[in-house]
Amino acid sequence: MAKGYPYFTLGLPDAGESTPASEIDTVPRRDAAGDYIPDVNLTHAVNVALVLGMPLLLTGEPGTGKTQLAHAVGGALNCEVRSFETKSTSQARDLFYTYDSLGAFKRPHETDARAFIHYQALGAAILDAYAIDAPWMAPLLPVGPSDYAHKGPRRSIVLIDEIDKAPRDFPNDLLNEIDRLYFRVPELMNIGTPEQGVEAKYRPIVIMTSNEERGLPDAFLRRCVFFNIPFPTPERMAEIVKAHLDLEGKTPLVEDALGLFYNLRRTGGAVRLRKDPSTAELLNWLQVLVRRGAKPETSLKTQPDLVLQTICTLLKTTQDRADAENFVKTWLAAGV
Repeated sequence: MAKGYPYFTLGLPDAGESTPASEIDTVPRRDAAGDYIPDVNLTHAVNVALVLGMPLLLTGEPGTGKTQLAHAVGGALNCEVRSFETKSTSQARDLFYTYDSLGAFKRPHETDARAFIHYQALGAAILDAYAIDAPWMAPLLPVGPSDYAHKGPRRSIVLIDEIDKAPRDFPNDLLNEIDRLYFRVPELMNIGTPEQGVEAKYRPIVIMTSNEERGLPDAFLRRCVFFNIPFPTPERMAEIVKAHLDLEGKTPLVEDALGLFYNLRRTGGAVRLRKDPSTAELLNWLQVLVRRGAKPETSLKTQPDLVLQTICTLLKTTQDRADAENFVKTWLAAGV
């Protein structure tokens, strides 16, 4: 067993503190904490990705904590999180750097192309994995004002959010680079980082999220550790509510709110919503209820006006609101 394993311990019973990222020696690839409460199997998946040095690909409903996991791991392992928000126009290069061609056009007397290079999440994390005095580093470092300052050698977490939003060529174009963690800059005479990759203990930890709006290529999936975050059970949701809002999960207010929330999510039940409310929307609703004066020790069913005035927090379409309000009125009447 590797020293310090499991490295990430958030959510594991009696596992102690997580290992700082700089002390995690991942296995080199042969083919090339806070208020966040993760599912125990998700924590194990993080550790599998850390051991193998592979990206972790997360799927799950919106609001299940995919994006927040990167920050929880960063806090637990004491390393910076660099984020990349994928867009429908994203290209693979954008994950490493962007080139300001308009700025270069406006400043024709600036002949050093480094003045127009802006390193993005994965590019900056790879550069930070090396010492600044590496012989190949100087030609890559920015000149003049820049939003990137080298801080290595150190390990970073790279969050690639909603990768399924990008064109299909985006993951295909990343196969070698994300596997071996190197990149080249054609605008700088095609110089780049070493193709043999970074030292294991400084290898960036890559976490990607997907809402499964479109499929990802098989070759890309083979290079990832995959985990689908299940929607929290009522018991786990009570823990999440307590962690985020400091509300005990067994008070009448929270029990009623959870009961109504899961009734609204019930497929094929009394009400069929077009968009199920998420964890984030439940937390928002409880926050509004408390702000409006709802007391934890008071049943929500004794406050029908407050429920009807705030239930819009959980609903996102006109038809859902109409259907849900009819159900809520019945639910409230049955409890009085």
